[in-house]
This record gives sequence, structure tokens and C-alpha cells, in this order.
Amino acid sequence: MNPLGMLSLGLMVCLIGAFSRIASAKLEEKFSWKQLAFDWPTPEAEAEAKSNGHYIVENNLPLGVERWQNRIFVTVPRWKAGVAATLNYIDINSTEKSPKLHPYPSWEANKLPIDVQPQDQKTPSGGRLDADKAQDAGIQLKDNSTVISTFRIQVDVCDRLWVLDTGLADILGSPKQITPNSILVFDLKTDTLLRRFTIPADQTKEDSFFANIVVDADRSECQDAFAYIPDLGAYGVIVYSLRNDKSYRVKHNFFHFDPLHGDFNVGGVNFQWTDGVFGLAVGPMNPDHSKDIYFHALASTKEFKVSNRVLQNESHVTAGDSYYDFKYVGDRGMNGQSTAEVFDPETGVIFYTQVNKDAIACWNIKRPYTPDTQGLIDSDSHTLVFPNDMKIDNEGTIWVLSDKMPTYLYKELDPSAVNYRILMGQNRDLIKGTPCEM
Repeated sequence: MNPLGMLSLGLMVCLIGAFSRIASAKLEEKFSWKQLAFDWPTPEAEAEAKSNGHYIVENNLPLGVERWQNRIFVTVPRWKAGVAATLNYIDINSTEKSPKLHPYPSWEANKLPIDVQPQDQKTPSGGRLDADKAQDAGIQLKDNSTVISTFRIQVDVCDRLWVLDTGLADILGSPKQITPNSILVFDLKTDTLLRRFTIPADQTKEDSFFANIVVDADRSECQDAFAYIPDLGAYGVIVYSLRNDKSYRVKHNFFHFDPLHGDFNVGGVNFQWTDGVFGLAVGPMNPDHSKDIYFHALASTKEFKVSNRVLQNESHVTAGDSYYDFKYVGDRGMNGQSTAEVFDPETGVIFYTQVNKDAIACWNIKRPYTPDTQGLIDSDSHTLVFPNDMKIDNEGTIWVLSDKMPTYLYKELDPSAVNYRILMGQNRDLIKGTPCEM
């Protein structure tokens, strides 16, 4: 064979090898929006909200996603004034490409108890880090079902919706702490509030920022559920016991950000973040009936884990002798920063976002954790600009929400372009042909 032929053959082999690590199936776009629209009670109510500054269309950015039966839940945090409703759902069977959002559990529960007017935004470079310190509004809620502002939510195996309410409005303008950080638990079968728990003030720090909640529950023991709430701003994790209606704060070095991986380039926007522990995933049941809790900081490429028995043992985990119970798992490699991760019990795979790569990736927990064992599910600089949240439902469907959040925070979104998307795909189809398939 001539040298040119050998070179061509070698190139082909390399290309085949490279593409063998990429999934053959891609995520399918289910819903998309240029700007969010809401299902207002009347046209007059919408017009009034616009006129008094309670609804500023361009300020409504979707962030969290979850699925229960025929509902897709979508959160809209109050980054800025004019957010219509922070906790919403859409009908999964909607034939509209850009369906209107229905506030959950009601419009009234999403109504702010104080008037928050638009302010000049003060975030030229650091997002929430450059925002003013929140003023305590000192409000006593009339309805415990009220949700002020939520980022992430989770549905558990007992048909309950867990909501982490930051209680914080107009984060990037004139931030107001309307209520303390709280955990709300709704019964999805009756749409009623089961529990509202306020995280004690002594478990929060000056830089605390709670934007995620992950639930550890078993269908046979619903009342023994635990929730883990990462503090990405002050580098800790709040552990909450439903049975005891009590929480405590856990600290560890692994909760901190990596100073070498705080630089981000997403959708043409360069920014630097110092976000610590953010993504968490509850692993499978081990032979001793414990579960590993996987976690990572947002500004990092490293993965860690700790047994749920350690996290749920307050006296042990809050003492100094629990340090070595936390384990280093591995490194995703360059530009492997991730906002969210979920474990799929059907395939034994952790699916996660890769924001610097406009991508969704995977790792099979039976394999070593190295860059070579990570599988690329999908990468798209058009549809996956800042994949912010992802979930997997009980049918094995992966749900991903991308929202161009850095452009929203630091520049300005184009209202004539599609900015927000919810994408979906089947677990086994997505991992086919990747190292995650075993």
C-alpha cells in the first residue's frame, strides 16, 4: 500500500475510534421558547402585571426541570424583578411547541407578599457574586404554600415534590430576603403542602447560596426520607431528615471549588465563578443497604462520593473524625465543569451536564472515573448552550433544560431567537456506542 493510502487508513481508524465514544442517538427537542409565557387567569390580569412591573417578560428565565406523570415542572428563579411565577408546570402532552406555564400549586402561592420594583442590574462580571447583600424584608407568610424563588426541585419515589425556596427576590437588582431558605414538600396526588421547614439561621453563612435539592428516599419507607441541599456559595451541605423534621450542616474540603477550573466560556460569554458543591446524585443500594452520594463543585472537574450513612449520622459527620469517609472518585478532564448529575438505576449510569462543552455526558459507575471512561451523549452549540438542569424519570427518559443563562446574566438575550429548550432522550439509546454501555 502506498504511504498516502496508509495515511488515509490511519486517519479513518482514528476517526472511527473517536466517534465510537459518542452516542449514536441525540437528544430530541420537546419544547422551546423565545420568551416564556404564562397561563394568566385573564388577559386583564396579565396586562395589569405588565403595567405595574410584576411581569417583565425578558426577566423570566427557566432553570430547573422535573417530570411527574403528565407534568413537566419548570422553575423560574427571581434573578430579577418581574418574574410572573417561580414554580410552574406544563402538560407533557401539549401539542404546542412553546406552551404557556401554569403556576404550581396556584397563582396565589407564587405571588410575592411585598412589592418588588425593577432596579438597575449590578452584575457586570460575577453574577450573584457582584450582587448587593440582600435586605431582610421580615415578612410573615399568610400561606405556607407560598414559594418566593426556587432554582431546583425534585420528585421522589413517593410522589412528593420537594422544593428548595431561597426566599430571595430580585437577586441581581436590589435583593430582598423575603423569607428564610426553606424546604417545601407537596403531595402531587392532591397538590397540597405536606411540610414547610425553615433552615435555621445558624446553618447558613454570609455567602450561602442554596440552588439545589436532592432527595434520598425509598418507596417502602417514605417517612424516612432525607434531603441534601448543597451550599455552593459557602461550601457546605445541609442534611434534612423528614421524620425528625430537623437539619444540620456538614462541611468538608471536597465541597470547595477548584481555583484552576473557575474560568467559563459559554455561548460567546467569558466569566469566572467560584461555585462550590452543586451537583449531587444518589447512587444504587449497596449490599449493606447503604447508598453512595456522588457530588461535585460547579467550578471543578473532579467527582467525589460519601455514604449516605455517613451523611445521615449527625453526631459523626459533624465531628472531626468523618473526614476520611469522603472519597475522591476521579476527574472528568479539561472543560468538564458540570451543573447537574443524575443516577439512572436501570443502566447504572450517571448522566451529567458539561457547560463548557455545550454537552451532556455519562459515566458507568462500574468503570474507573477517568476522562477516557466518560461518554459524550450529545454536544450542540445551538441547542445545548448552558445545559442548566437535568432529570431522569421512572420510564428511563432523560430531560434536559438549556437556557443560555450566562447571556441572560451578563449580556442580553435576543427575543427573536429561541433561548430556552427542554430536550429529551431514552437512557439506553443515548448511551449506545459510548463507554457507558456495558
